[in-house]
Formats: sequence, C-alpha cells, structure tokens
Amino acid sequence: MWRMQALPPPTIPSSHLVASPDPARRYRLMEQVRKGLRVRRYSRRTEIAYCGWIRRFVVFHGRRHPAMMGELEIAAFLNHLVTKQSVSASTQNQALHALLFLYRHILKRDLGFVPDLAPAKRGRRLPIVLSVGEVRSVLAGMRGVPRLCASLMYGSGLRLSECTSLRIKDIDFDRGEIMVRAGKGDKDRRVPLPRLASRALQVQVEHVRKQLERDVRSGIMGSALPAAMERKTLSAGRAWRWQFLFPSSRIYVERETGKRRRHHIHESAIQRAVGEAVSASGMSKRATCHSLRHSFATHLLESGSDIRTIQELLGHSSLQTTMIYTHVLNRGGLGVTSPADRL
Repeated sequence: MWRMQALPPPTIPSSHLVASPDPARRYRLMEQVRKGLRVRRYSRRTEIAYCGWIRRFVVFHGRRHPAMMGELEIAAFLNHLVTKQSVSASTQNQALHALLFLYRHILKRDLGFVPDLAPAKRGRRLPIVLSVGEVRSVLAGMRGVPRLCASLMYGSGLRLSECTSLRIKDIDFDRGEIMVRAGKGDKDRRVPLPRLASRALQVQVEHVRKQLERDVRSGIMGSALPAAMERKTLSAGRAWRWQFLFPSSRIYVERETGKRRRHHIHESAIQRAVGEAVSASGMSKRATCHSLRHSFATHLLESGSDIRTIQELLGHSSLQTTMIYTHVLNRGGLGVTSPADRL
C-alpha cells in the first residue's frame, strides 16, 4: 500500500468557478486542462487521452468538481478500472498520470502517492511479427492508397500516424529516403524509401498536384500547416510541397478561420484495410498496422543490420526499447534447437 501525508480539506478556488462571459471570462475546467497541456507542449494525442480520463473521473463520482475530491476518490476510480473494467497496466497508468496532471498543474495541489492503490506493473510483451511471405500476402490483398501506406510502414518502419501525416516535401526520390517530421517525442529522423513503393509514390505525388489545382479553383485552401508557418509564409498553405501525401477525400471547415481545407486520410481507413487483408490471407496471427513496423525491424535484424542502426530508423530514444526485437529471433547465438528435433 502506498502511504502519504494527510492533506487539508479541499476547497474550490475562485479561479475554477464559471464567471462572466468574454472577454474577461474565467475558463471552465476542461478548457483550463487543454490550455495547460498546450502550454507545456503535450502532443495532441496526449491531450485527447488526458481530457477523456478526466471526464470519466468526474462522471464516475457523480459529476462532482475535482477540487471537491482528493486521493480517496482517485484511488476508487483507478481501482474500479482494474477490478470492474479489467484495463491493462499501461491504461491504468495513463489514467493516473492524467489525474496527477489535473491536480498538480490545474488545481495546484500536490497529491504525492495515492493510497490504497495497487501499483500497476507492466509485463513484457513480445511484438507480433509477420514472415516475409505473410507480409507479401497482406500487401497482395490491398489496393490503392492503403496498400501504399502499408508498403511504407513495412518498407520504412513508419508508425501509422507518421505515414498518414507525410507531406510531399518529405519524400526525396533522388536520395531514396523519407524525412519523418515531428514523430513520436517530437523528433525528426530519416528512413529509407523502399524501391517497391517508389513508382507508386511518384504517381501519388502527381495526383496530389492535380487535386490541389482543382481545389484552388474551387476556393479550397491547401493542407493546414504546422505551428505558425502560415503566418510566416502566406502562400505556403497553397504550395504544392506542403500538401499531405495522402489527402482525405472529404473537405472540412476550420473552426477558427472558417477556411475550407483538406486533411490527410484518416488512420481508421488504413487500419480497416489492413485488417481485411489479414483476414483474407487466412493467417491466425492478430496482425495490425503496427505489426508491419515490427516486421520491418525484425527482418532487418535477421538480415544482419546493426541494432543501433535499427534504433535510429525506428526513432527509439532508448536502446532497451529496440532490444525487444532480439527476443523474436530464432537464429545465431540467441537461437536454440528443440530437443524434439533430434528424435
């Protein structure tokens, strides 16, 4: 059991009450959370996850304000996730960190350790890796943009989000490489451009060029730009090189500016296509888009590539993360021969 010192009874600070409307408005709780996450440069995915857990925490306790609750309520919610909903250790830890962020940075209360909470220890899980023949079978069952994305996830070791958010400028056909911008941990890295996908990518680039010309004539702005790029370079939004490599078929309207834009293809479209191809192939493995990235690393290791090189290609901060791929090998010094094979 985790111990901590007792804290004084909580009170609701005046800064957390809803007051007069704009321009002197005091923000509601969730608006304060979003603002706090963005000021600290948390990723968009983390913002969505943290806000979701905070909402579930509030609803679980009858929509009471978090400032009126404390350590006991946090422990009850997290233990409910484990005992009643059977969430994984990583999910429990994510919910805990979301609530710690809320209390430490938004409500300005340092909770320390939460009492009566069983520590969530993450077990070690081996990745699902496809053989070369299985990868070939999956790609053969796909067509169009989903097949091209799957080819890049396997051929370049891209994460799904990194693949869908590629822009035209990130592809270097002459050098045969792809520049991954602002990947996990907001890090850039270079990965190889597979020759298998080179010709299809050139066709896709030309398709995006023609689509942009039609959009401009229809009054549709180009892809949204990162950070303050559009304010710095006014014409960049309609520049061909800044467009998403895999644009969406639908148009959306920006809430802040009212401009009509075209975002990149949704990740669920690729996930659905890969899932259907895996099912059609008849394999028993529970393969996903990320399995293609795992297969990329494993097949490189099997072919003799250095583990440090694979670490750089995958964008791992720690070598320990990359070392997991050594446990799926059954060759060399790590491989053994089953005694049954000698019978």
